Amino acid sequence: MDLSGKFLQERKARLQVYASDSAFQSMSRDWLEASMQRQYVYNFDWMGRPIIQYPQDMVAMQELVWRVRPDLIIETGIAHGGSLILSASLLAMLDMCDAIEEGVVMDPRQSRRKVLGIDIDIRSHNREAIEAHPMASRIAMIQGSSIDPGVVAQVRDVAKGYQRVLVCLDSMHTHSHVLAELNAYAPLVSAGSYCVVFDTFVEDMPPGFFADRPWNVGDNPKTAVHEWLKGHAEFEVDREIPAKLMVTVAPDGFLRRGEA
Repeated sequence: MDLSGKFLQERKARLQVYASDSAFQSMSRDWLEASMQRQYVYNFDWMGRPIIQYPQDMVAMQELVWRVRPDLIIETGIAHGGSLILSASLLAMLDMCDAIEEGVVMDPRQSRRKVLGIDIDIRSHNREAIEAHPMASRIAMIQGSSIDPGVVAQVRDVAKGYQRVLVCLDSMHTHSHVLAELNAYAPLVSAGSYCVVFDTFVEDMPPGFFADRPWNVGDNPKTAVHEWLKGHAEFEVDREIPAKLMVTVAPDGFLRRGEA
């Protein structure tokens, strides 16, 4: 076995140990709870825009985008736009690598790779900042509820023109809303790609932890994922990603669609 293969084998063995290391898992959950209480997740920017994600999950998305090489990323939930900018910059990275491999010069404004964001309320100052960003040519936005039939129809129409689609669900975190989003958008995920459902960790926090929010233990993205998967054997939970991260808002939330 070459050294690279040995390195990957050692990593795989280490992650298998993490998956059964209850003490490490408990410490990770405790840190996640403590950091959420202190609004740690609001501390970061991506290319100048606030991004409400943990650094570990940002790294996970980079790995997924490199692995899947999507030409369309669909995101529900926009907020300040940092996640859209992250996705757009990762698509720019793919374009740059493709151009180097093909020996061509690419105008980024002509790229087919796009990010489509949906939010019920795209605030004007956030929209203006996103549209003024250097990554703006790669981003389109739709204002409206992500589960409104008209919005869903618009997204499906856009997705028809793409072959490799990755979906991220990060808007309203109630069971019923996420279940409706899964029914609407998971079918758009291409074979071998992912539907990433954020904030499944709500199920693992103490009851009432999000006292000012409509979601809670028993009513959150993880409960929706578990119900939805019962009727969708074409998807499976990728457990290696949370085992690798240990601190993530998306345990059981990295859903991989099987190869066709």
